[in-house]
Amino acid sequence: MLEIFNTLLNAYGPRCWWPAQTPFEMMVGAILTQNTAWANVEKAICNFGDCLSPEYIAKASSEELARIIRPSGYYNQKVLKLKALTEWYERYEYDIDKARQVEGDLLRQELLAVKGIGPETADSILLYALDKPFFVIDAYTRRILYRLGYNLPAAYDTLQRQIQANIPQDIHIYQEFHALIVEHAKRHCRKNPLCSGCPLEERCPQRI
Repeated sequence: MLEIFNTLLNAYGPRCWWPAQTPFEMMVGAILTQNTAWANVEKAICNFGDCLSPEYIAKASSEELARIIRPSGYYNQKVLKLKALTEWYERYEYDIDKARQVEGDLLRQELLAVKGIGPETADSILLYALDKPFFVIDAYTRRILYRLGYNLPAAYDTLQRQIQANIPQDIHIYQEFHALIVEHAKRHCRKNPLCSGCPLEERCPQRI
């Protein structure tokens, strides 16, 4: 697993993901990116202007928020999710440092209890906003590892544990590896893969 990470890092370089000005912007992005392309998330984030804060989302009407985040799709559902996320964040007084003081497993339980937040979104927030070592499992991860010949368990948490057991427990490695997987899936390991020039081609049995 670490060999895959090093190969992708050599091929693409550091990705420095997640692109956000603040940890809360990152959390919002994790909600907005559900079932849409990142370009649409960027449009929605841009629509907030200087208003992107937990205080604003807590006070804004659902109609106003829906108008702002419309480019991200499923905007009525996502408004409810953003409101619920902000309500969770309020227990830490909208202070990221206070939230980061809490043990990671407890934070994960809290996030999973928030309406509209599943394991992938929760782990994205934990890893990129709260600096907790939880590797993010997404469709790209499954696609790439399957094509590389891995037998993947269906359960999210089981696959997460398997990956984490085979790479150093390091937040920056987790962040970079996940970002590199996303980059590789966009460049080469697409639904219809572009195998020519793929940095993993030599070790890939091409289970397509």
